[in-house]
Amino acid sequence: MTTDPVPPLAARRLDGPGDPPVLLLHGFTGSAGAWGSVIPEALSRHRTVLAVDLPGHGDSPPPSGPEGYRWERVLEAVLAALDAHGAESADWVGYSMGARLALAAAVEHAGRVRRLVLESGSPGLETAASRERRRRSDAALARRIESRGMEWFVDHWMGLSLFATQRRLPAEVQAAERKRRLANTPEVLGHTLRGMGTGSQPSYWACLGEVRAPTLLLTGALDRKYEAMARQMEEALPRARRRSVPGAGHAVHLEAPGRWLEAVQPFLLER
Repeated sequence: MTTDPVPPLAARRLDGPGDPPVLLLHGFTGSAGAWGSVIPEALSRHRTVLAVDLPGHGDSPPPSGPEGYRWERVLEAVLAALDAHGAESADWVGYSMGARLALAAAVEHAGRVRRLVLESGSPGLETAASRERRRRSDAALARRIESRGMEWFVDHWMGLSLFATQRRLPAEVQAAERKRRLANTPEVLGHTLRGMGTGSQPSYWACLGEVRAPTLLLTGALDRKYEAMARQMEEALPRARRRSVPGAGHAVHLEAPGRWLEAVQPFLLER
């Protein structure tokens, strides 16, 4: 049985003087634009930056069917985006869902990953039972998005306790985030939840000891769940260090872009 290829991913490229490129992977409901302008422009002073739009997000066209949103297909599409830009390897920088993809690349395609930055990332759920519960939960949310629409979903999503710290951001920043999320479609988000949700992701906990790429685990100090997860991951990853950003929650790049750069830029520039 053949499957339709995932359409090529759109990418915002900023050329810089060094190689390999820095690959930026956004989170669920995001896009390349979610990184703002400060972070990509600062990184591009030293390195070429590729900020991709994952399937159906931003300017990347949606796959023709749900198979194109499956975990392994999306990872293949990201690797194809690197190929299209002539990059054999990259420093992978991912946020949330993007961090899960970046970790998958470090496990399954180690030669394509030079350095790894995981912002609020997860190796997945350890047991089959917990993954099945999460798959059911994600499928139920997907159905609600498809039946109730984007306005309902964005209000629901931005109201989650995980994003409570973002309510302190300036009104214009919150409005821009809301607009970015509303640009998605119920169909794309539903397929993404079913194909790329944490329940559909393989568990990489047992594989962390195999990751040889130097790894930075970046979390906001106010995000207790992911702070605890980062501490566990630091113990299992052979070449990891952890950085906690005071006053920030789940989305450090959004809530504290200056501190994000203070943590990430020196790490990427190490030899």
